[in-house]
Amino acid sequence: MSGRFPFRKGLQDVGDGIFAYLQPDGSWGYSNAGLVTDGDESLLVDTLFDLRLTAEMLEAMRDAAPAAREIDTLVNTHANGDHCYGNQLVEGATIVTSEATAAELAEVTPAMMAGLLENADQLGEAGAFFREVFGAFEFRGIELPPVSRTFREELALTVGDTRVQLIAVGPAHTRGDVLVHVPDSGVVFTGDILFIEGTPIMWEGPVANWIAACDRIEALGAEVVVPGHGPITDRSGARAVRDYLVYVRDAARTRYDAGLSATEAAQDIALGDFSSWHDSERLAVNVATLYREFSGSSETPNALELFAAMAAIARRS
Repeated sequence: MSGRFPFRKGLQDVGDGIFAYLQPDGSWGYSNAGLVTDGDESLLVDTLFDLRLTAEMLEAMRDAAPAAREIDTLVNTHANGDHCYGNQLVEGATIVTSEATAAELAEVTPAMMAGLLENADQLGEAGAFFREVFGAFEFRGIELPPVSRTFREELALTVGDTRVQLIAVGPAHTRGDVLVHVPDSGVVFTGDILFIEGTPIMWEGPVANWIAACDRIEALGAEVVVPGHGPITDRSGARAVRDYLVYVRDAARTRYDAGLSATEAAQDIALGDFSSWHDSERLAVNVATLYREFSGSSETPNALELFAAMAAIARRS
């Protein structure tokens, strides 16, 4: 699939008035987005991490598709900033999210991200790693407009005569993950349910929901699968992410039962076939989330501790 759609920055025409916007190499903050057009109508799938990147994307879309000059509908697949912090540039659009995403949008604001970067030197190893992965982005001056419409499980939309199906599959990566399926064209935008050639990060869980979401993507039968990060794929991409999640779940469970701490387990697990995927330090977050699930804990994780744990793994790589 990557040969059909090269993984290079910018807009890829995937057919039937549908486009994917890609940002190599798909690492921290460099996410993908999408555009569905039919006649004079348009639907945007996600914005990018800051205003500069989003403005560049929107300009490319306007040049490629006249319907993109005024976006009618914006769907945010989840609440992470690299999929929504550019929303203010899509003026006049109806913003649609899952109910869980709408609630989660207020929790990690652009102002908080800007403050963490400005104070990174006082946050030790966690702050250094935070700056390493997010320092290229500008969070000042970003304001999130209110969500216009929410849904709980599924929502059917139309763009001209094109059917678009929104499918809530969270909590998984975040609490409110959504797939955007264009059934008649065989295209699905997965948000961060899929990271291709990069390591998934499970902020929320449970892992069973994420595995089920991968199965759902495969069952849709789409030939063009646009992940939240990484190159365009097909159903095999969903299988690869599912295999990673199953492998890490089982490896973490073995170490949990043996009495290892989450930090010890993350440092002990060898990723084998998945070791070539970038951002392998995210294993620390995935194991911590799994440990909370195994124990039945509802405790809110300490984000700085998670970033410090990732930094420790990244140093070893």
